[in-house]
Amino acid sequence: MKNETLSLDLGPRSYPIDFGPGLIDTIGQRMKALNLRGQTAVVTNDTVAPLFLDRVRTALEGAGYSVLPILLPDGEVHKNFATLQQIFDALLTHRMERSTILIALGGGVIGDMTGFAASAFLRGVTFVQIPTTLLAQVDSSVGGKTGINHPLGKNMIGAFYQPRLVTCDLETLSTLPKREFLAGMAEVIKYGLIRDADFFRFLSEHLDAILDLKTGPLQKVVQTCCAIKAEVVSADEHERGQRALLNFGHTFGHAIESLTGYDQLLHGEAVAMGMVMAADLSRRMGWLGEEQWRATVSLLRRTGLPLTVPELEVAAFKDAFSRDKKVRDGRPRFVLLREIGHATVTSDIPEPLLSDLLRDHAQHRTIQGL
Repeated sequence: MKNETLSLDLGPRSYPIDFGPGLIDTIGQRMKALNLRGQTAVVTNDTVAPLFLDRVRTALEGAGYSVLPILLPDGEVHKNFATLQQIFDALLTHRMERSTILIALGGGVIGDMTGFAASAFLRGVTFVQIPTTLLAQVDSSVGGKTGINHPLGKNMIGAFYQPRLVTCDLETLSTLPKREFLAGMAEVIKYGLIRDADFFRFLSEHLDAILDLKTGPLQKVVQTCCAIKAEVVSADEHERGQRALLNFGHTFGHAIESLTGYDQLLHGEAVAMGMVMAADLSRRMGWLGEEQWRATVSLLRRTGLPLTVPELEVAAFKDAFSRDKKVRDGRPRFVLLREIGHATVTSDIPEPLLSDLLRDHAQHRTIQGL
């Protein structure tokens, strides 16, 4: 499979998204081709560093860049102020300047924190993404959402700050633990559900090949997801309209993550549970048909994602919703499906209907037998 490039169109802040095998080894040359000049700091974690840091360092130094590695602990539980401070400490200790290029090497947590650090350090420095997980390649590395978690809510502190380059080396996906790869599949399926019924059918028909990491189907998956996200972000960079559709399943999923302390579930696992709940709410609203509801649950289940929601109190769920970023005029807003491939945002949910949904899922009474 040959390398491909997609452009995210944001006028003077547009940037390329590269796809293909072995791209890590050309990252320095790709940055030079974009005229990115300055010292580099590579932010990664203690899981990814042994796999890829030496290759990235070699590629950067071979292109004439100096390299400062910054190693952080791994995991969503570390996506907080204390870990963010470690990035700033390293940059300031080594007297990094406004010409510094911050490079995120890792998954969504590393990408979000590095981007936020880049937006704030010396009031903004250049930012490059090298996502190494499926979830990061298909979703979090594209679009400029950066941030950290707070004990009262996920991604509540951050900034919109676009990278200058995103490089998706598909070979990195072969190093992922199965659980991590499957967590990324939740975001993949999301794109089919909200935007592209043909892509949803492709996933259903080629799921085995995708899970076996067959290069052709896998590259199509990553490129299709990025193309959909690029189209949405180009039209609504700061999420004032249609970009909110990309949060399908996330209102429920973020609540689950927050209520379980960010240390029990991977982000994609919580999103999978959240998508089941959002699809079920769409069905109960009379929008999503029974056959498409079953098809949604079936594909998620075939992927191997956990779909059973932890036993959480309805009141706790509602309190978590009240802190969601999409709250407007004190009312939570939910992304729901009219049909597979067509989503909408609404806050007009009857309270008894929402309470029944939360109770049924918390008591595991909804997807049994499907």
